[in-house]
Amino acid sequence: MGGSENVEIDTSVVHSARRYDYWLGGKDNFAADRESGDAIASRFPSVPLAAQENRKFLRRAVTYLSKEVGIRQFLDIGTGIPAANNTHEVAQSIAPESRVVYVDNDPIVLVHARALLSSSPEGATAYLDADFHEPERILEDPDLQRVLDLSQPVGLMLIAILHFMKEADRPYENVARLVDALPSGSHLTVTNATLDFAAPQDAADARAMLGHEMEWRSSAELARFFDGMTLIEPGVVPVSEWRPEETDRPAPAQVSSYGAMGAK
Repeated sequence: MGGSENVEIDTSVVHSARRYDYWLGGKDNFAADRESGDAIASRFPSVPLAAQENRKFLRRAVTYLSKEVGIRQFLDIGTGIPAANNTHEVAQSIAPESRVVYVDNDPIVLVHARALLSSSPEGATAYLDADFHEPERILEDPDLQRVLDLSQPVGLMLIAILHFMKEADRPYENVARLVDALPSGSHLTVTNATLDFAAPQDAADARAMLGHEMEWRSSAELARFFDGMTLIEPGVVPVSEWRPEETDRPAPAQVSSYGAMGAK
């Protein structure tokens, strides 16, 4: 596991991972995160629902990759705070030998990593204290190379992280560098918040409230992450519409997030 054990956590500064944890009903958040979460939810009441739908999408995507594709290795970047149905829990419930590497750069996630590192005896799980902006550092990390065999297919999971990557962060280049390092048969899975379904005033208010930290993307902009790959049906759709299991689903405007998967 990378990083220092003596991490400093500034509880007065809002952090997106802790705010997301709050919306999911978690306990690993502070007053600043809850205040920010409540302020956003007061204007956009479906935000906690959107966070929950992202988690459901993650579970369905990992289930598909494990059961239908036979993927046994996962690289989950922007993991966030441990919550129910993490990637390794879903994958190892289907194939106990599954191996998962989590990557995040939030000190509080590092603090909770031990709770996350409860792999099945047959499989393996590791946590890297690293950043999406440094794909080479992730790929060259000894812990990643110990757990994953990059000559075999990998499920690359980028769930609810890309909408925090502005164009200046070169997200398309970074995703391409990660995908390029993976062998044929690997799969990329992403979600990204969108304003495609928002009413004009809602979109304007969202940009005013969160535009400093978020990058909403259209269906076409999300599809660009899969250039050179084969999109898995049903393509780029609201996360709640990707291979759904429930007949009673929220409207796209309530979810306001696209999900997609592609095969290399």
